[in-house]
Parts: sequence; C-alpha cells; structure tokens
Amino acid sequence: MTIVRAFALAAAVVAGLGAQPTLAQSGAPVPGEAGLTGTLAKVARSGEVRLGYREDAPPFSFLDRAGRPVGYSLDLCNAIVEAMAERLGRDDLTIAYRKVTAETRLAAVEDGAVDLECGSTTASLERAKAVSFSPLIFVAGTKVLVPKGTPWPDFKSLAGKTIAVTLGTTNAAAIRALDAKFHLGVKLVESPDHEQSYKLLEEGAVDGFATDDILLAGLVARHKAQDKFAVAGELLSYEPYGIVYAHDDKPMEAVIDRAFRALVVGHEIDPLYDRWFRRRLPNGDRFAVPMSPQLENAWKAFETPIAPDRE
Repeated sequence: MTIVRAFALAAAVVAGLGAQPTLAQSGAPVPGEAGLTGTLAKVARSGEVRLGYREDAPPFSFLDRAGRPVGYSLDLCNAIVEAMAERLGRDDLTIAYRKVTAETRLAAVEDGAVDLECGSTTASLERAKAVSFSPLIFVAGTKVLVPKGTPWPDFKSLAGKTIAVTLGTTNAAAIRALDAKFHLGVKLVESPDHEQSYKLLEEGAVDGFATDDILLAGLVARHKAQDKFAVAGELLSYEPYGIVYAHDDKPMEAVIDRAFRALVVGHEIDPLYDRWFRRRLPNGDRFAVPMSPQLENAWKAFETPIAPDRE
C-alpha cells in the first residue's frame, strides 16, 4: 500500500464509514439530558470521563516510574476532556483511568467501559464499523524486531520464520497477507501484550517480533537492548493512529475537533509532541523522533480557529 493510499484510507475512516450505530452510541437523545446525546450525556450525568490506557505502548500510553498512566495519547485525551468540560459548562469533571490491552481496547469503547481509548490504535475501515477515530495523531508501520546482526533486507526474510505478534493488532493481518500472497511459510505466535511478545524473542522462542516500528523502538529502549536487538527491514504496512471513541458519536466528534484545533491555534501541539518524542521520557527512555511531514500536514488542517457558535 502506498503512503497516499494509506492516508486516503485514514481519511475515509475519519469521515465515518462503517455500520449503523447502536442507540446508546448514536446521536439519538438520551432520556433526561435535554440537548445532550451519547458520551456527553453520560459524562454530564456522572461527572466522570473514563480514559482507556495501555501499559506497554510508550511514548503513547504507558506507566511512569510512579505507576501513573502518561503519554502522548493521554495528553491528547486530556485536551479532549478539557474541551468536554467547556462544552458542558463544568469545571468539576474527573478522570478515571481504565487499563486496556491491544485485544480489549476496542471492546472497551464499544461497551462503554471507556469513553476514549488513548493508546496506539490504527484506524481502519474494518474497525470503523464498530468505533470511531479522531483525526490522525501519528503514523507508524509494521516492522520486525530481530537479534542484532540478523540479515533482514526485506519482507522475503520472513520466509520460514516463526514470528511473534500481539493479539488484537493489525500487524498480524499484515504478516498474514504477505504470507498468503508470496507463500512465505511464516508461523505466527500470538501473545496477550507487547511485553510477552518481546519476551518470546528474548528467550529465543521466535525468530522475530512484528509490530509498529515506533513501539519496537520503545521496547528496545525500555529494556536497554540496543546491543541485542534491531528493528529491521522495510515497512510491511502503514498504521495511521487515532484516539478511539464511540461509533458515530457526532457531538464527541465536534468536541475532539475543537480540542485539536485549540492545541494547534494555541501553539501547543509542537511542545506536546516534543515532550514525548524528542525529550527524555518519565521512565528514562528517549526516542528522538521528529514529527513526520504527513503528521505536520494533518495538524495544519486545524490552523483556523473555530467560530464561537460552531459545534
């Protein structure tokens, strides 16, 4: 898939392609909350916003040294919570953090266990049948982590290999598609989370671990394994990330748009990005990853301030 096609796909997802929403997740009025619908109505009743976080996805969503959920995606979600508070005319909203995994994150949004999933989740047309995605927040791609020194020029290096993947990720589908097309004879081993997939590689149970390149870099940094493992080969897929929220929740779409626009117009998005991708993280890791031209262009779409009467 070319980068142009990948971004066209992301745009289509953000535009709201997918199945019909359920009543609880749609724009249908919620009894007892005049003028409010969906997530906003629920938050107005409870005064609480539930944020889904990941423990294993630095710098997007992880635990700092004190065990607190932090990260780039959580900062974006916090900005959305501020926009929700402004929309509701309240200053007393509280945040409740709910742990999710790659396998459980989408279901958590679907069943209302979390209001926003703040991790490293790829927007896809298939997923958009059940949940909605914010505009683009990052672009990653599937690569393979292998023992340092392993020859791995391109995707053909997968031939005959045993590869670890994490349950609930799009990376497994990318590897399966290549295997089916080129008859590579790849054996996939699925693990519940990235740490366990990494452990399989560390123990020598697999030949490589496939997931998004930025997440692999985070794992190598966290485990101080730069002398043991390397992120190898070409990109095997493009992964446009977004914040996940309830399917076809139009009021939330407007709130997210307002939050992102406020970050750009207020010149806050560059410092926010630098905090997580250029500077040393709260857990001591450091990425030094500049913002991609594709992401810069995505943020530029929010340079025009929202009119006071726009919702």
